[in-house]
Amino acid sequence: MAVPTLAADGALEECLRSLERQTFGDFEVVVIDNGGGSRELAEGNRVRVIVNARNAGFGAAVNQAWRSSQAPYVAALNDDCRADAQWVEALVQCANAHPRAGMFASQVRLSPVALDSAGMLIAADGSGKQRGHLQPPRDFSTAVEVLFPSGSAAMYRRDMLDQTGAFDETFFLYCEDVDLGLRARWAGWECLYVPGAIVEHRYSTSAGSASLLKAYYVERNRLYTILKNFPVRLLWRAPLAASARYFWHAIGIPARRGKAAEFRRQGRSALWLPWLVFRAHAAALVRLPRLLKQRRRILGSRRIPIGKFVEAMERHRIPVREVAAL
Repeated sequence: MAVPTLAADGALEECLRSLERQTFGDFEVVVIDNGGGSRELAEGNRVRVIVNARNAGFGAAVNQAWRSSQAPYVAALNDDCRADAQWVEALVQCANAHPRAGMFASQVRLSPVALDSAGMLIAADGSGKQRGHLQPPRDFSTAVEVLFPSGSAAMYRRDMLDQTGAFDETFFLYCEDVDLGLRARWAGWECLYVPGAIVEHRYSTSAGSASLLKAYYVERNRLYTILKNFPVRLLWRAPLAASARYFWHAIGIPARRGKAAEFRRQGRSALWLPWLVFRAHAAALVRLPRLLKQRRRILGSRRIPIGKFVEAMERHRIPVREVAAL
């Protein structure tokens, strides 16, 4: 169980208490301290601690737990989540019953009446968004195949992580779960949604819900993801879809809807947004040779036909207009 933390505040303490109450007891909690403040708290909760001298990012933190363990499954949990007592048990039971699945998505709730995610969807421009976001949990009570899990509360099979290389640490923050999920799909692994694996996500403010930092990394890492994973028949459409999303973001600002409007409500000029998009594209261009090398390796070792990958993407599609509105 990997729990990356930066703030190491009361939210982490609540998260660890929820893990102490699990009905399934055969697991280890690894707190990866990216901020230098969790050692004393974690030792009091009978967990192992990895302390980093600097913030290594979410994906690198989970990878540290994966590399330091021999467990057949590796779960990732945000430090601002509280897990239901049967969370681990539900995930492990599902994994044991479905050996072809390499990823397992939780029912992540914002409140008893509103979901955060029930697995993930993807837009034509590579933007990943939560399936069932803000909808009633009762509407997502059936176990089904989904594209990939939200990294906020997910479990991964070790064999899948060993095969794919786990999270891409160059992403640093955001979209690591999208990239890993697509690479796992290319490698032939499925993802199952486990409605009995319930987690409450409180959303910490360490990076801000619509901050400059988040806006930049989400856009940059979206580009990293499509350049690495999208087949040509999807890749050529991505810039057109991104342009449409930018349009709907712009429309949403005066209407006070969506993330761009939220960004503006926090007192930031809307002119920051095109600048961040430019920076993100410049960063992707600088890294293009390495991204193309990764792309050749991913597609060269794929275990499924391109058509099957495209079919899965289409089946779990979200319109870019909805992405801009969320």
